Amino acid sequence: MPIGEFGGAPDLASEDSSALTTPMYWMYEIGQSSLNPARALFDATKLVFSNPFNPWSQTRVGKSIAAACEVFERTTRRYGKPEWRIEDTEVNGVRVPVEIKTVWEKPFCRLLHFDRQLERPLRKAQPRVLIVAPMSGHYATLLRGTVEGFLPGHDVYITDWADARMVPLSAGRFDLDDYVDYVIEMLQTLGGNVHVVAVCQPSVPVLSAVSVMEARKDPHAPVSMTLMGGPIDTRSNPTAVNRLAEQRGIDWFRSHVITKVPFAHPGFMRDVYPGFLQLNGFISMNLDRHVDAHKNLFANLVKGDGDLVDKHVEFYDEYLAVMDLTAEFYLQTVDLVFVKHALPKGEMKHRGQLVDPSKIERVALMTVEGENDDISGLGQTEASHRLCSSIPLDRRVHYVQKGVGHYGVFNGSRFKSEILPRISDFMVSSEYGLRSAEHAAE
Repeated sequence: MPIGEFGGAPDLASEDSSALTTPMYWMYEIGQSSLNPARALFDATKLVFSNPFNPWSQTRVGKSIAAACEVFERTTRRYGKPEWRIEDTEVNGVRVPVEIKTVWEKPFCRLLHFDRQLERPLRKAQPRVLIVAPMSGHYATLLRGTVEGFLPGHDVYITDWADARMVPLSAGRFDLDDYVDYVIEMLQTLGGNVHVVAVCQPSVPVLSAVSVMEARKDPHAPVSMTLMGGPIDTRSNPTAVNRLAEQRGIDWFRSHVITKVPFAHPGFMRDVYPGFLQLNGFISMNLDRHVDAHKNLFANLVKGDGDLVDKHVEFYDEYLAVMDLTAEFYLQTVDLVFVKHALPKGEMKHRGQLVDPSKIERVALMTVEGENDDISGLGQTEASHRLCSSIPLDRRVHYVQKGVGHYGVFNGSRFKSEILPRISDFMVSSEYGLRSAEHAAE
């Protein structure tokens, strides 16, 4: 049951309520284990009927059996964390290798640097960009296309959030306050002169983090922040998923979707919103589309259309790979962002202190929305301009991309050809504007 794209609080995930749904995760694990023999049988059958030495493999019947076996295996398997598969990029017309390094790490997140192995320094430094990936069920690799788009002209970092079932209880809790702290620590680690890009769900914690840093006059606050398709104020043009949160209320989510991680995962007994429930919600929103996609997969396997099969496999290997979220993070986000609308009402707190976006003065602001976004409706991200009232108008930009939905805001051809160039120009102008302001102050 996804609520847009996002995450929780200590007082919202009691042991008694989660105990009611604890068997749910255990039953899922038992179901996965019970399917192992069937998957092995279907996999062996596929190998038999796709073997070129088997005369049946050249017949329509043989191809159909092999295709049916592959579809069964793919629709019942549990998908692991995908690889980044980014080995090189092009910088100023030259192909250079890319090495992915961990430059900061805590139990629930790693900060990755896509280090371009340049043979000689660039004449002009390119903007450093921290991409804050959604912590909303999918892995950060969902933004592979976003990273690939930024790499040729930017020095790119990204948050790699951990699967909660892989984090031991001894590592402690993780809620929305922790999320904000993580963003602040990462910005401080990068040492200033960086641009932060929040994709969807993290728009709220990133705006909160920058507000906290500006209120403290933190010198490591970013030069600019770009918020893309984020639920800043879900009262603006509410979508179906926004209305669902308000109708159900936080108690329903606490009692129906929170469960405990079963043995023998590292996060045994941690309260989580499990990935398999999130995936069920993702798929149910567009069930017909997914059924048709797998029917087409079967037909393309029978026809031997490798290109279309590869496209299906590439998409669903990413889409079906999901991770668990900590219960406290998920419930707190539902409550504060989608039910109480705490940030736009001026009621959001971080560690007991009010979050005040009007304290932001030096950080430039850009918001990006998709015309057909059915998760974060038009106006929800733009609302941040009203909250950030102290940012000069010449350091604020709002852009609506025509003809794209939620995922088109940060991925695909329109993102690369129309959205990304605007973000890049905004970053460059933000750096110039900040230097001009600093010189004028001197």
